[in-house]
Amino acid sequence: MSGWKKLAAASAAGGGLNVEDLFSTYLYDGNSGAQTFVNGLDLAGEGGLVWSKRRNVAAPHVLVDSERNSGIYAKILYSDTTQSEGTEAWNWSFNSNGYSLNTTSAEINDTPDREYCSWSFRKAPKFFDIVTWDGNSTARTISHNLGQTPGMILVKARNNVREWAVWHKDLQNPNGFLRLNTTNSESADSAVFTTTDPTSTEFSVGTDLRVNYSSFSYVAYVFADNNGAGEFGPDSDQDIIKCGSYTGNGSPTGPVVNVGFEPQFLLIKGSNGNWIMVDSMRGFATKPAYSEVLQANRTNTENGVDWFGVTPTGFQLRDGSNDINSSGQNYIYMAIRRGPMAAPESATDVFNPTYAYQYNIEGNTSSNNGIHGYLGKPTDLYLQGYLSGSSLNAIVRSRLTGGNYLITNVAASETNSSTNFWDNNVASGFVTSNSVNTSLVTWNWRRAPGYLDIVNYTGTGANTTIDHNLGAVPTMMWIKCRDSQEEWCIYHSGVGATKFLNLNQNYGAQTNSQRWNNTTPTDTQFSLGSHRDVNRNGQTYIAYLFGEVSGISKMGAYTGTGNTQVIDCGFTSGARFVLIKRTDGTSDWFVFDTARGITSGNVSRLMLNLGAGYPAVTNTNFINPNNSGFELTAGGSAVNETPRTYVFYAIA
Repeated sequence: MSGWKKLAAASAAGGGLNVEDLFSTYLYDGNSGAQTFVNGLDLAGEGGLVWSKRRNVAAPHVLVDSERNSGIYAKILYSDTTQSEGTEAWNWSFNSNGYSLNTTSAEINDTPDREYCSWSFRKAPKFFDIVTWDGNSTARTISHNLGQTPGMILVKARNNVREWAVWHKDLQNPNGFLRLNTTNSESADSAVFTTTDPTSTEFSVGTDLRVNYSSFSYVAYVFADNNGAGEFGPDSDQDIIKCGSYTGNGSPTGPVVNVGFEPQFLLIKGSNGNWIMVDSMRGFATKPAYSEVLQANRTNTENGVDWFGVTPTGFQLRDGSNDINSSGQNYIYMAIRRGPMAAPESATDVFNPTYAYQYNIEGNTSSNNGIHGYLGKPTDLYLQGYLSGSSLNAIVRSRLTGGNYLITNVAASETNSSTNFWDNNVASGFVTSNSVNTSLVTWNWRRAPGYLDIVNYTGTGANTTIDHNLGAVPTMMWIKCRDSQEEWCIYHSGVGATKFLNLNQNYGAQTNSQRWNNTTPTDTQFSLGSHRDVNRNGQTYIAYLFGEVSGISKMGAYTGTGNTQVIDCGFTSGARFVLIKRTDGTSDWFVFDTARGITSGNVSRLMLNLGAGYPAVTNTNFINPNNSGFELTAGGSAVNETPRTYVFYAIA
């Protein structure tokens, strides 16, 4: 079924394609042999482009697409050179759920210690199309199948050494173009793209050798600009790709760019700068955390920079670098929405508790460079605790804060760690170059509609609202200042918007309007008062927003009875993770999970508010398993004392 028919059928059924059906960033290590990359994209039936780059050694950008390929041969273009199309016997195959290859090429699959990434774009209306034609040296129109006016077009002569020609809707000249393989500023020449703007069915080319010369063959990669007209997501009304522009100001508090969604991929080009490529898998983090940058016009290795701020509706430039924010310079960009857009169907898709000694998962056999935790797909939030040892802090990491981390049991500011990074598709996504600690337990969350969202924001010092993308009303929020020593501030629906809890303290719920402004969060925003814990002027904050998804996650409140009682969460196979906190008096933040065992009469508990000197307590009889959720025991006075009140968070 074609992209047009699939989109129409999905819309008729009440839901469109999601961004995870159409775009993927995939990280992998070379093996000098056969590899299959399962990224969920139907590249065999629908077609598409795979753009690959070696990350840790200088190498060219390699572009392979379904329109030019035949059989086992990969027909290659390079974004960083004028080189014509090459043909390699890489045993390349576009598959129904990704692609595969078999080669020893240093450009795409060398070993050992060769790191790569690929960005895959599946053809689909209102997202991406690939067009080929033979030149005729006569100004003409080229048909495309976007069904929407393009936002950006990349054109390359296949059988001749010529520059890439790039059209973008926000170029400053009506006949302007850029060169993908250089830092050159915009040029004006009507022989390239003419002065006629593209339409929803075609674009115009002139007679220039870069786009339409006799005896030359060409390929164009055509990207949409949804701009409020996207037909994606559960209700077929969301945008997933945006092409636009901004003017730099040269300041660390640079322009805030609103694209209507949080991006996972960003391509930026200024008047005289490099073509900057950043994505959430390699690291697209909010300053002071580092983002990992590649340049489409250069073979250079990946470079860490603290240039960006990621927002729920776009991005902010946080540095005056010429590549992204020189004063007065015009910049064009293409942004692709973060996924997933589909709500989770199973708790195992979005959460998993593990021991860190499972470092050998997915072929990682070294005790160093350990994979801490395992979810089977990219993780966005990672929480770790220790069962024993001298350093027992509970540590929180997220993709939006890069390798930096926070500690749940102290009010300390964010700490940078150069030995830790997000760099894996198949495990938790979080990797450390430190030796794996066998006493470490990890809890791994994936962002998903209704279940989990993560928001970076800057405080204002005055009552304000912050946008979020949870798509549902948050039932619990954890907020922490990243820049300075402030308390962890917790909202839980079980105590309401007039009260708050502190994750790093054992206090009960306290009444104060300066945290949540006495306002319950909505499905698009949460409210803040002026307190420094949540909203100090000029300070940066991270907010973790948790929601309820039927059969997957549940939050609530209960009153202790001193007797056995079942907390029904609506689950069918019991809870794998339970967080409990007393609200009417002092008590620790207790964590129970199936990785350490939720079994009758033998439960290991950790306390998130306690640090060094407080290892896990084993052989306690606080909770028992129960298919509908969990059971509180008669002897578990810390979580079931009468008539004390408690709040909980449980995951199936």
